[in-house]
Amino acid sequence: MVFRLDEKEISFPDPALAEEDGLLAIGGDLSINRLLLAYHHGIFPWFSEDDPICWYSPHERCVIYPDQVKISKSMAKVLKDQVFEVTYNQAFPEVIRNCAMVGRKDQPGTWITAEMQEAYIALHEYGYAQSVEVWKDGTLCGGLYGVQVGEVFCGESMFSLVSNASKTALIWLCQTNEFKLIDCQLPNDHLMSLGAVMISREEYYTLLTT
Repeated sequence: MVFRLDEKEISFPDPALAEEDGLLAIGGDLSINRLLLAYHHGIFPWFSEDDPICWYSPHERCVIYPDQVKISKSMAKVLKDQVFEVTYNQAFPEVIRNCAMVGRKDQPGTWITAEMQEAYIALHEYGYAQSVEVWKDGTLCGGLYGVQVGEVFCGESMFSLVSNASKTALIWLCQTNEFKLIDCQLPNDHLMSLGAVMISREEYYTLLTT
């Protein structure tokens, strides 16, 4: 069943009770405390502009183990030639706004609503949300953002205005040696080509909490 959250009480039902598609609950808000509680329990918000806030906890999680990220020969050359400059937490608002310009998971339009952008920018200002920026000739051309929970980077979205820019961001993140796991939430061909694998919710939660 899908639970309805109380806006005044910051809590979530057991993630194991999520529907087959991962939908766990609706309602609540995008306050910093609620978002942090969600991410610490493997839950994330995902909804469209005119929908209520929807909270998901997939039964299977798409993740990348940083030391297993796949780098093609052509991508290795891009990195070696230093085609791009990479920075960390230097342009978070610009990254999330660019991510909001593209759709996700075969949905029309953006799922990163203005409300979502404000919430994650606030998370960033408090030090919980992070961004990787990719630049070419001084212009932002790619990047990604997510929420850090201990040694797990909970990726939210990425964008690329130039070929290989988002790949550069993800590979750079994997090579920082700061994280034991990159959470990609749900799979797609792009992520799987970079070495993403599927693990159970239980395994993911264990990695999240140890």
